[in-house]
Amino acid sequence: MIYGTVRGKLDMSLAPLLSWRWLRPILLAGFAASSLALNGCETAPVTGRQQFILLSDSQATEMGLAAYQKILKESKLSSDKAMVERVRRVGQRIASVSGHPELPWEFNVLQDDTPNAFALPGGKVGVNTGLFKVAQNDDQLAAVMAHEVGHAIARHSAERISQQMAVEAGLTGLGLGAGSGAQYAQLASAAATLGIILPFSRQQESEADHIGVIMMAKAGYDPRAAVTLWQNFNKFGGDRPLEFLSTHPAPETRIQQIQALMPDAVPIYDKAPKAPR
Repeated sequence: MIYGTVRGKLDMSLAPLLSWRWLRPILLAGFAASSLALNGCETAPVTGRQQFILLSDSQATEMGLAAYQKILKESKLSSDKAMVERVRRVGQRIASVSGHPELPWEFNVLQDDTPNAFALPGGKVGVNTGLFKVAQNDDQLAAVMAHEVGHAIARHSAERISQQMAVEAGLTGLGLGAGSGAQYAQLASAAATLGIILPFSRQQESEADHIGVIMMAKAGYDPRAAVTLWQNFNKFGGDRPLEFLSTHPAPETRIQQIQALMPDAVPIYDKAPKAPR
């Protein structure tokens, strides 16, 4: 998520899904079935950060697809063919250097004046038409697309689902391989909902910026445009919560963090085949 959440796109109640009475038999069955210490550890690309993730790639992809289809069904897709072509062209070029050609990458443009974009598990990315108020050229658009692709390849949604469900259940971890088919279906439904309404953490947002800046440079887009993009966001204005109350770094902080990545990113860009303009 580049800015804000997609909470408003889906009218779902979290409370009944996370009821301890409802989840307890499912979680305990799963917990007894697997070793969390071994199955929950993964490593984020580029940054090397250790992650706690319990969902398999196939489980997360299935959940992401279901959520994505629901969002598309409840949203209006843009009819601007040039805008859609531009988003897909830039998105696919970023995806081509992501190291994950196996993901069913899909990029769509939603008719929404909010300058925002989002990513769901399995390579499903949505961009609002309002994003073009701040992304003024392909390099700046690439900064957004690379950020969202960064969320996808770092499996941030699956990580948030794993963290939140473990916390809500009062456990240090849980397994997803046991229980009846009906129990697993219920758990998958809950996790899919969590993946939609849970915002990414500030750590994940900063990590997606880091991964994204490196990827856009590899794809032949000027990584310095990411700094300009966030300067544009800063100028765009609007009420924002204090940084420590938000899951998103303040634009000023984000700009400083991205600027610090330029010594690594610019040499990669200089050597990469340049993206067509």
